[in-house]
Amino acid sequence: MSLDQLAQLGEFVGGIFVVISLVYVAHQVRQHTRSLRTENYARVLDRMSSLQSRMAVDSALNRIFVVGAEDPGRLTPGERLRFAWALYEMFGAAEFMFHQSRANALPPEVWARWEASIGWWLSYPGIRAWWIDKPAPLTADFEAFGTEVLRTHRMDPDVVERWRGFVTGEALAPASPGAEARSA
Repeated sequence: MSLDQLAQLGEFVGGIFVVISLVYVAHQVRQHTRSLRTENYARVLDRMSSLQSRMAVDSALNRIFVVGAEDPGRLTPGERLRFAWALYEMFGAAEFMFHQSRANALPPEVWARWEASIGWWLSYPGIRAWWIDKPAPLTADFEAFGTEVLRTHRMDPDVVERWRGFVTGEALAPASPGAEARSA
């Protein structure tokens, strides 16, 4: 084999190693992206579960949130401040998810779930009033998103009534499919 042929063989083998290296790097980037998505979702769930846990344990905060969601005028000024801080925490987590979804660091189906939840919460009159009147804005793009949700998303009245029936205990759904037929 001549020196020229060895050089060409070396270039060919080197090219193969470059391609293998690029495939490996692409694989590592995909794994890192998956890991980042998982980590980001875990962070958001931690924030939301922390707030939910506080609401479950702190009966005063729970009452403030429930009353404030429907009619913040029934709260004292101090209670309205606690309600506002709870909403800043909740919507701060939602804002984080919004930005993570825009950066493709959150799975689309996860964002779709939370986008629907944001629409649900903004359907409450007290939360809607807070969104419009809050003194400290969130990021401009999230503000625009929330305002668009307010403008376009309306909750299905049947869903709202089923939820209110569940909360009051007046209209609980059957425990299992077909339970209505068995009880009739």
